[in-house]
Amino acid sequence: MDKFNNLKGIAAPLPIVNIDTDMIIPKQFLKTIKRTGLGVSLFYEMRYDNDGKLIKDFVLNTSPYDQSKILVAGDNFGCGSSREHAPWSLKDFGIKCVVSTSFADIFYNNCFQNGILPIVVTPEQLDQLMTAASNQTEFHIDLPQQTIKAGNHSFNFEIEEFRKERLLQGLDDIGITLGYQDKISNYEDEKQNQKPWLFKDK
Repeated sequence: MDKFNNLKGIAAPLPIVNIDTDMIIPKQFLKTIKRTGLGVSLFYEMRYDNDGKLIKDFVLNTSPYDQSKILVAGDNFGCGSSREHAPWSLKDFGIKCVVSTSFADIFYNNCFQNGILPIVVTPEQLDQLMTAASNQTEFHIDLPQQTIKAGNHSFNFEIEEFRKERLLQGLDDIGITLGYQDKISNYEDEKQNQKPWLFKDK
């Protein structure tokens, strides 16, 4: 994964509550196991009409929001089924951070697996950030300092140290495991010396 440190840019406002994973990426696009190519289908039913043409007044179809790397969304973002295609499609579109008052647990965990920072704020903070996003105010997200700034608004956000570190280092579960490769090899060598019969077919 790419390392996440600081992020600056215009945030796209999406003041809708209970955006579920089927809204983020509908079920007909779940046939692939590739993490790329799904961005074009992000929020498909809100971005396209019945003829497959872009709906011009949907926020992510309008400039400058079509280039946003930050999404400010309503409460309970990512609820519904556990499909990992949801963060895949967000990341492929270019979204690297989602701000909301709450996230579904599985979606929240999947974000960290895919290099996306989910930030939880209070309802009052969300209202202020949503207004700032609507006014095309530049956001500055500082992961090391755990701050989010937009115009005159500045807030601290909470994040578990382990999850923070994995984003800073750009590590998914596989990357974290590979960090223990020497210890794993040493363990296997030790066990092979102690119990060679377990490794006779190796």
